[in-house]
Amino acid sequence: MSSVHSANAPRLVFATGNAHKVAELEAIIAPLLPEGAGRIARMSDFDVTEPVEDGATFAENSLIKARSLCAATGIAALADDSGLCVDIMGGAPGIFSARWSGAHGNDRANLELLLAQLSDVPLHLRGAAFVSAAALVLPDGREFVELGRVDGHLTTAPQGERGFGYDPIFVPSGMDRTAAQLTAEEKNAISHRGIAFRALAPRIIEVLAGS
Repeated sequence: MSSVHSANAPRLVFATGNAHKVAELEAIIAPLLPEGAGRIARMSDFDVTEPVEDGATFAENSLIKARSLCAATGIAALADDSGLCVDIMGGAPGIFSARWSGAHGNDRANLELLLAQLSDVPLHLRGAAFVSAAALVLPDGREFVELGRVDGHLTTAPQGERGFGYDPIFVPSGMDRTAAQLTAEEKNAISHRGIAFRALAPRIIEVLAGS
């Protein structure tokens, strides 16, 4: 929607430097916004430093990011922390999903390491879930967190060219395609991130409407 990219001063900023996440979040949120809603800025629009994400849960890390950016910019901040939780690995990689291989954000290395670790695990034991915590922190100190979860299973090899992260090996329950084989619209309709941010939508709309 044009409201996301309008020229007026931003009332909200995304607390992420991940371009894939920014595009996905904008696609999820844009259809929920009324005409004339304030602009959503990106973290790259500001000269800020990303905080250390040392929380023990997705919710704690999303709040760390949103609090830091809200404090630095003086406007409301929206953050997400998400990851893949594999049943047989006790919920790992979990909050370490983006740096599972050691280098933060190396999607290919993370995926290849996880597949190697699961190489002897049969399909019926490859249950997993994508989990997301979406946080909204306001300059007046109010904070809101919503969780989203999508269950599924992991394939033995990557399939599909869309998406990012672990999408090429994750098949959502009730589907026969990986998240990387879904269109953006299909993925956003059922994704963990979509669930979490749609739950936050009423609060986001209040901020963007200036109420």
